[in-house]
Amino acid sequence: LLEMDIHVSSLFPEILAMIFNYLDVKGKGRVAQVCTAWRDASYHKSVWRGVEAKLHLRRANPSLFPSLQTRGIKKVQILSLRRSLSYVIQGMPNIESLNLSGCYNLTDNGLGHAFVQDIPSLRVLNLSLCKQITDSSLGRIAQYLKKLELLDLGGCSNITNTGLLLIAWGLHNLKSLNLRSCRHVSDVGIGHLAGMTRSAAEGCLSLEHLTLQDCQKLTDLSLKHISKGLNKLKVLNLSFCGGISDAGMIHLSHKTHLWTLNLRSCDNISDTGIMHLSMGALRLYGLDVSFCDKVGDQSLAYIAQGLYQLKSLSLCSCHISDDGINRMVRQMHELKTLNIGQCVRITDKGLELIADHLTQLTGIDLYGCTKITKRGLERITQLPCLKVLNLGLWQMTEVKGLGDASEILPCYTS
Repeated sequence: LLEMDIHVSSLFPEILAMIFNYLDVKGKGRVAQVCTAWRDASYHKSVWRGVEAKLHLRRANPSLFPSLQTRGIKKVQILSLRRSLSYVIQGMPNIESLNLSGCYNLTDNGLGHAFVQDIPSLRVLNLSLCKQITDSSLGRIAQYLKKLELLDLGGCSNITNTGLLLIAWGLHNLKSLNLRSCRHVSDVGIGHLAGMTRSAAEGCLSLEHLTLQDCQKLTDLSLKHISKGLNKLKVLNLSFCGGISDAGMIHLSHKTHLWTLNLRSCDNISDTGIMHLSMGALRLYGLDVSFCDKVGDQSLAYIAQGLYQLKSLSLCSCHISDDGINRMVRQMHELKTLNIGQCVRITDKGLELIADHLTQLTGIDLYGCTKITKRGLERITQLPCLKVLNLGLWQMTEVKGLGDASEILPCYTS
């Protein structure tokens, strides 16, 4: 450039925009302050495509939203909310994603003043940990955000089955719903979502991701509703749902489109439940039964028979041994991630079986496996695709050999 007597300022704005596109968000903001030409180039919409603006709404800033619109930014996360939410909605009429997670001072009244007309552009709404939100807000959302595809209500503990009825009535495009720790939700509410009360609400029959973690009132009846009505469901999180039992797995075993199932800490799931899953039409890629203390070696035999296509399997703190590993490894050719942390009956023999047969493994968790020694670890690190070996406080990435692991793991050496 110097030999041709051309300065960077001579570059076309389109070329500058292509260069600025490689910068992180802070870098993009800094180049906009260099000069007018760079500011104009950095404000090109291609530079900010997909960027989420993170805002503290404290005092009036007339230039804020016009600036965001000029750059084509349509995703916003509110880090602190000291002004009316309507200030955001009015300033960004084409907003596509609104993240209000952790805005503890957001109330039904504030949300009601913001959502007063249709907002067809809004696809994603995160209200997780907005603990003052109740069913009243869900009525507004169902009425005015009918194109919504993702709704996160995790930790909104005042939501009830009535709120789910409203969602089932108005949000027919919903693909992802998070109800983590919504303690008042019961089988009746899940029935609404699954279209079991068609006279009142059609249901959210397009749901693909459903998180019901720690919804303590749910029973196997919810799984029956899900099996009958939510035929597009791909990901289901039931972790910490103590009312779910082996019998409920019969309903889930017919979900041919289900990819991922999380049963972590479901205390009533045992080998029998895993048997039901393995004997059905499931084609699971991910299964988590960690901390299900009734799951043992027999479950591994069932998994090898009917769930052999798994790519990720978590068994942390389950009552499995080298015998169970031996019954499983020869069929699990697709397995890439295996979590067996705190399985205290696993020894070097189990690790040798894993190293011999699970050659596609990229990650393994061995935290708390107190009977393994340097010899077993040496075999595991010879796995050709292994990138992550988790030993608890230490995590080795891009594993190429054991190296100094024996020096930092004296408690594992016999």
